[in-house]
Amino acid sequence: MTAFQIFALLLTLAALGAYVNRRFFRLPATVGLMAFALLISLIALGLDRLGFLDMTLASRSIAAIDFSGLFLHGMLSFLLFAGALHIDLAELKKFRAVVAVLATIGTAVTVFVTGTLVWYMAGWLGFSFPYIEALLFGALIAPTDPVAILGILKETPVSKSLRIKIGGESLFNDGVGVVAFLVLLTLATGKEPLSPADIAALLGWQAVGSVALGLTLGWVAHRLLDSIDDYKLEVMLTLALVAGGYSLAEAVYVSGPITMVVAGLVVGNHSHLFATAHKQRVHLDLFWELLDEILNAILFLLMGFEMMVIPITALDLALGLFAILAMLMGRFVSVAVPVALMRKRYNFEKGTIRLLTWGGLRGGISIAMALALPAGALREQFLAMTYMAVAFSILFQGTTFRHVVRMVVKPARAGT
Repeated sequence: MTAFQIFALLLTLAALGAYVNRRFFRLPATVGLMAFALLISLIALGLDRLGFLDMTLASRSIAAIDFSGLFLHGMLSFLLFAGALHIDLAELKKFRAVVAVLATIGTAVTVFVTGTLVWYMAGWLGFSFPYIEALLFGALIAPTDPVAILGILKETPVSKSLRIKIGGESLFNDGVGVVAFLVLLTLATGKEPLSPADIAALLGWQAVGSVALGLTLGWVAHRLLDSIDDYKLEVMLTLALVAGGYSLAEAVYVSGPITMVVAGLVVGNHSHLFATAHKQRVHLDLFWELLDEILNAILFLLMGFEMMVIPITALDLALGLFAILAMLMGRFVSVAVPVALMRKRYNFEKGTIRLLTWGGLRGGISIAMALALPAGALREQFLAMTYMAVAFSILFQGTTFRHVVRMVVKPARAGT
């Protein structure tokens, strides 16, 4: 199949899946689309096993897709910009310390706790590997996926402050997680030994450089947008900002995800930042909402189809179940400790720890990083573990998050 044929098939199935979900099931869009893709995949694999369908060509076409490159170096930039575009920066500023701690220290804690638990559990099964590689798995599964989370938050009745905390953290911690993954990957492969000073310098440059570049690009885009009143040109300028800005960030070795989040926040909130009068850019907002929906649909459909080419053995199944448990424990500790320490200074709603823990969905970022692992003995195991953890996160946590919200929020309201 050609690249256009694959894109046409994905777009057609995404539209069909979105329609079926909206018409009959009304699940959160991300959950419904991935469930639809997994269902089609399972049916196709079943027919293939029974001899009614030959999936060889389809499997080869899916395997040929560079999911890691397509997502990490393409779709992610547009999805993060679109998500940040609609975050209220004034509200985010109120919780900037909370978001910063959860996105940095919280992510580091997740990496350590998750990796350590996986290492011990795998050893219990008799499957041993170096501890640094266990931390590498902890890094790739640590980032919560803003694409999945923001999509579900749109349809969930949580307070505005909690929505800002969850959404803001998810937008920033993926950039931190990617940096941690790259550092640990370098250490694990041993190609370029890094000293503590090298690691500190790299992290500092990633943080400061990304924010500075995002602010600069966002300010330039704001000035250009503020000088025109032509929505077609406005759309082109923002598309150029995302595509060109992400490429520039990678060229100067700063975090592209963080750069796009900061640029999106600036462009989306430029009237508050610079106190300039401007017309409501309805067409621009509608365009990015539509693009966000289309890319989300294709992404989660593609994630479901990727399961067709990942062989899962009995050992992989056991490791995957342990990975799910470790992922949840790591998330709980990374949320509970910072929230407990900051509770005296900041107001946290009742059930914040439970909602932040259960709302920490994993998605395309983790899968893309797993696919970016070099060929080796652990790649297939880590890939299978990651898919199982992501599938559990989206299909189970995603479908039950609203129920958890109702359990937590309603009693809190009744007591006020």
